[in-house]
Amino acid sequence: MTTTLVYGLAVAGRAVAKELVARGQSVVLADDSTDDVAIAAHNQLASELDARFVSNPDAQQLIEIIAQVDQVSPAPGVPEEHQVIKFSKTQNKFIASEIELAYQLEQLAPHPRPMVAITGTDGKTTTTLMAAAILSSAGLRATAVGNTELPLISALKSDAQAFAVECSSFRLAYTKKFRTRASVWLNLAPDHLDWHSSFDSYKSAKAQMWAHLNNDDVAVVPQNDESIFAIAKQSGARIISFGSESGDYHLSDGFLNSPNGRIMNVSEMRRSLPHDITNALAAAAITIESGLATKNDVATALAEFVNAPHRIELVVTSRGVAWYNDSKATSPHASKVALRSFDSIVLIAGGKNKGLDLDEMACQPKRMRAVVAIGSAQKEIQSAFSEVCEVRTANSMHEAVAAANALAKPGDVVLLSPGCTSYDWYANYGQRGDDFAKEVNALVESLDVAEAAR
Repeated sequence: MTTTLVYGLAVAGRAVAKELVARGQSVVLADDSTDDVAIAAHNQLASELDARFVSNPDAQQLIEIIAQVDQVSPAPGVPEEHQVIKFSKTQNKFIASEIELAYQLEQLAPHPRPMVAITGTDGKTTTTLMAAAILSSAGLRATAVGNTELPLISALKSDAQAFAVECSSFRLAYTKKFRTRASVWLNLAPDHLDWHSSFDSYKSAKAQMWAHLNNDDVAVVPQNDESIFAIAKQSGARIISFGSESGDYHLSDGFLNSPNGRIMNVSEMRRSLPHDITNALAAAAITIESGLATKNDVATALAEFVNAPHRIELVVTSRGVAWYNDSKATSPHASKVALRSFDSIVLIAGGKNKGLDLDEMACQPKRMRAVVAIGSAQKEIQSAFSEVCEVRTANSMHEAVAAANALAKPGDVVLLSPGCTSYDWYANYGQRGDDFAKEVNALVESLDVAEAAR
């Protein structure tokens, strides 16, 4: 019987432990948390699975545990320099991420279900959801998995006929066999340098998506990224490109185009900001080139597609000012995508930096009316925009929204696109985005009341 050390017991780790035990394997559970509530939940899980749980093990405990297991599965939140990784490598233990274990389990089925995969610094979730929608339009029971809060390993027991797999660098870093019919690497920029030891490590983790392809598989690349193209070429897979102006899948005369002709007019899409178009082209490429969908399936799906929350999401338009929630933008690269989407912006930015250069956020000086700096990276945001536009600071979302309102003029967009994580003020980016929307709606309501009282 295979025994796996599952290290980290959030969503993915718990899912791995449950599925392995359900399949007759044994697990040892461990987590770094010192929170009493979390520890109680982990003990409860261990009891349910008849497994041993070790809370916040020291180095000697960890060395002994690793010696007793066959393989180690670190949760996505466990950084690559964590001692569990170091000791596992020292003892030559197989290290497998959640998607690797899920993939291996799926291959044991008589007829493994097809998968398409998506990675990149930004746009992964949107493209994954688009791909799943297209596969559904093609008549398949398709499920989006990965960073969508549903791990692939949890979805294996569903009646899904196909999977669109969002592949973070965390999940790809420890893969040995994972491959899909078609996969896309959307873009590449520094990110998660609080998890990876270097940018090269981050890039290498992403590259694992193509490490096991054969010449029947398809690697989809952004048209103008030579570094991603070079990695695709090494894979031996068939290469297909996409881009807003050129590539096998591209935009021309207002139409999304494939190698076999027009797919649809972008006017038919519910939203067609520049990144919406490139994400749509990428999703079209992997679903069509995998042989799982047609151009008509793509057009049908994209005409009805509504993105997940907190991704350049319109909250309200009031008094000529549009308020957008882009809380999911947790890196400068992601914020830059949003900043290119509007012409006159009051930006709310900051939070907990991931060790990234925030200066690159000041890339659209002509579009910037003002910036409100928030969170622990407040001074870094101030420094980045000090010579670009007016910068104010705020110590709560309430203060930030009030400051943005004072700065905005009719025709402006107020954009929450932090360029940083939420972990200084909030538990996650969703909570941050919800708080922003709440404060914006409260502000608009108060202005309406005041206006009505005149």
